[in-house]
Amino acid sequence: MKLLNKIYLFLFTGINAVMNAEVPPAPPGGGGGGTGPGEPASPIDLYVYVLIFIAISLILLFQRKIQRKTA
Repeated sequence: MKLLNKIYLFLFTGINAVMNAEVPPAPPGGGGGGTGPGEPASPIDLYVYVLIFIAISLILLFQRKIQRKTA
């Protein structure tokens, strides 16, 4: 297995572990916790620009990689 594949495997496994981490349960007594009604539990709106940048970067990276293979 190439070193780059090992790095990808490690990163994706680590990201998966972080994303699937459990949130502690809400305190007893009906407390709403940190989010109120109408607010998203995880605000992805803050990261839209970062996600777009990463997506475009990956598209360009793989496009160059494919062009080098075929040339």
